Amino acid sequence: METLAFIPSPSASEIHLGPLPLRGYALCIILGVFVAVWLGGRRWVARGGQPGTVADIAVWAVPFGLVGGRLYHVVTDYQLYFGEGRDPVDALRIWDGGLGIWGAIALGALGAWIGCRRRGIALPAYADAVAPGIVLAQALGRWGNWFNQELFGRPTDLPWALKIDPAHRPVDTPDVGTYHPTFLYESLWCVGVALLVIWADRRFKLGHGRAFALYVAAYTVGRFWIEYMRVDDAHHVLGMRLNNWTAIVVFLAAVAYIVISAKKRPGREEKVEPDSGEGGGDAAAPAAPAEDGEPVKDAGPGEADAGAKGADSAKEGDSTKGTGSAKQGDSAERTASAKEGGSTKGAGSVQEPGSAKGAERAEGAGRAKGAGAAKDAGAAEDAEGAGAGQAAKSGKSAGAEAVEGPTA
Repeated sequence: METLAFIPSPSASEIHLGPLPLRGYALCIILGVFVAVWLGGRRWVARGGQPGTVADIAVWAVPFGLVGGRLYHVVTDYQLYFGEGRDPVDALRIWDGGLGIWGAIALGALGAWIGCRRRGIALPAYADAVAPGIVLAQALGRWGNWFNQELFGRPTDLPWALKIDPAHRPVDTPDVGTYHPTFLYESLWCVGVALLVIWADRRFKLGHGRAFALYVAAYTVGRFWIEYMRVDDAHHVLGMRLNNWTAIVVFLAAVAYIVISAKKRPGREEKVEPDSGEGGGDAAAPAAPAEDGEPVKDAGPGEADAGAKGADSAKEGDSTKGTGSAKQGDSAERTASAKEGGSTKGAGSVQEPGSAKGAERAEGAGRAKGAGAAKDAGAAEDAEGAGAGQAAKSGKSAGAEAVEGPTA
């Protein structure tokens, strides 16, 4: 079979950086993990979570996933590692390929559950955030099969056929050099699934694990037809490869989960992580309410001075309730001036029946004692305008109460 064009395979599956071998399969897995954590972290923060949470939980999920993927591969392809002429130690050579995605997701979910439980996070919300990143990691991981020249499809002469070296060809077709690049098909399919999940999540606000379930359902559809094209050895059940049956079962479970979850828990989680409020930190303590129910405001310098004056005025007003000047409408401020004048002599001079002379002598006494001249002058003016008859009436009582005022 002559092929006009084809995709070449790498001549070696590893590159030596000095004494350190850099294996293509391992590099693809590592890049996939970084992409999954990066994209999952962005989506988690967008849903209200805290930065770094996805990476912290990945510390649990990734090792569990690698172990689970390897276990699934070894169990389902045990003939490659156990039996006559086989070395069981090869089961540990993970860098040579052999990770089953079904086991990786199952055991990786267990590791993620442990990490989520330690952080007080619901696993479904976390799974929704990382779903597109996981499937992109699969897209990158499939290129590891290209480095190892493994898991390709049936022979073909299409322009995008994959060139396989003689050492890696199936025993049934040793003379055929080109095959379907199933690794490329699955890689492109995974990219499409990632875009589908991102779009559906934005469009329908998927929550409670439904974005992850959509990823699983969509991936299994593509895996089913790609699995049919592969020619590597595999166990068959009722005429189908084991992975085809697995894809069917997982697809049905994912669809059932989407339907049941949408009925029981519609919508999306309002909060995905404890203490992940938008303020980010302790909220400021609310102001203590005043006695009348209104919150207390912090007083500025001007307000504090005004408040102090008001308090003094209130006190002085209380002390002059019984004074004649209060009866005549005198303010507490003028009463304070009388206090500062402080002399019973001045108070006695007011006893003279409302004459301007008595007011003048009171004013003179206040000035002589150093009490505020302007305030006493104002008191004299009010006294002049008060009227002689009313001043005569209240003269005696005002004089007596004014004497008592400074000693109160």
